[in-house]
Amino acid sequence: MSTIDELFTKLRSEGRKALMPFVTAGDPDLEFTAAVLKELTDRGCPICEVGIPYSDPIADGPVIQASYTRALENNIRLTDILNTLGDVAGQIAAPLVTMVSYAIVYRQGPQQFVDRLVEHGIAGMIVPDLPAEESSSLAAVCQSRDVSLIQLVTPTTPRERAVRIAETSTGFLYYVSVAGITGERTRLPAELVENVGWLREQTSLPVCIGFGISQPKHVQQLAPVADGLIVGSAIVRRMAEAASKDREKTLQQIGDYVASLLAPMG
Repeated sequence: MSTIDELFTKLRSEGRKALMPFVTAGDPDLEFTAAVLKELTDRGCPICEVGIPYSDPIADGPVIQASYTRALENNIRLTDILNTLGDVAGQIAAPLVTMVSYAIVYRQGPQQFVDRLVEHGIAGMIVPDLPAEESSSLAAVCQSRDVSLIQLVTPTTPRERAVRIAETSTGFLYYVSVAGITGERTRLPAELVENVGWLREQTSLPVCIGFGISQPKHVQQLAPVADGLIVGSAIVRRMAEAASKDREKTLQQIGDYVASLLAPMG
């Protein structure tokens, strides 16, 4: 059983849901990335997702794209990211999941990349540009090292294919709430609750919802039907302010924002 399996088994037994914040590694720098991850887990987030910057991200909106660009312009390196995450993983109780392009995995070599994740205490990976139908080789490597390979289902995924994707995913299933790109939204699709409810009936895997979630009312609406909620752009936007504002104040503001989302989860 992987670390992520153990986490969601524990949360389910306690009747709790996971708030999963997303942060970009290295924006404005890795020192602040580490500080934010510690703040988020101190505030009660049981799992965190970290984006590894890439020049051609898939489905990321302007806020996350801009954060990737800034990090790459600062010549951030994969080795430095993994070393930072390894240090953080040793200091927090929450598993870390990477969002990474398959081009990066392929360049390293799947076995070597997964070995490096394990070496640095990283529990899972999301590879948004690797179709589930082409993921068997990487999935086998991940399974051999107890690293979760999380797959994505979107609102436009045919239901038969959604079931097949669920069968290939490990750790949890990432349900994309909207057809489009990441970003804060005031409204979420009316059919979202029904779609996620259907998906949860098809799999024993935890289902976590991402894209567009940014307000306590979203949490209140979706927490009853999901196992976890993923919040990215709203946090990444606040992290960017650390480049020009007081870092401790920015860190406090990020923590307070996350606390406002955790409150409706009970």
